[in-house]
Amino acid sequence: MNVQEDNEPYDDINVVPMLDLAFVLLVIFIIMTTATVQGIMVNLPKASATPSIGKSETKAITITAEGTIYLDTYPVTMEQLETSLQQHKAVNPDLPVVVKGDSAIQYQAVVDVLDLLGRLEITQIGLVTQKLVK
Repeated sequence: MNVQEDNEPYDDINVVPMLDLAFVLLVIFIIMTTATVQGIMVNLPKASATPSIGKSETKAITITAEGTIYLDTYPVTMEQLETSLQQHKAVNPDLPVVVKGDSAIQYQAVVDVLDLLGRLEITQIGLVTQKLVK
């Protein structure tokens, strides 16, 4: 007769309470996940398919490798650039300007353009560079 005494250790693992806990937690997670996904129903605004007709106010000054200066896409001289920027600054005192220069140009050409922007008191200036790919 194999009778176990009260003092001997019990070596069988009872997995029923552990499985009950796992199933309860699974049900709670399922309910909480579906409750957060549904959200609140609202009528969303409709966006028009037509593009914005507002014109970008940022002016781009480009200096090519040959030394030609472009305002946006139009070739200009330094005098034409100055008068054009004065007109644009009269309309918009906070005129943003970006300067793009070819890597092969003389540094003096960029300095001349930056000096012109300083004389016209244009303070929002950006220098465009190419991002290095690593």
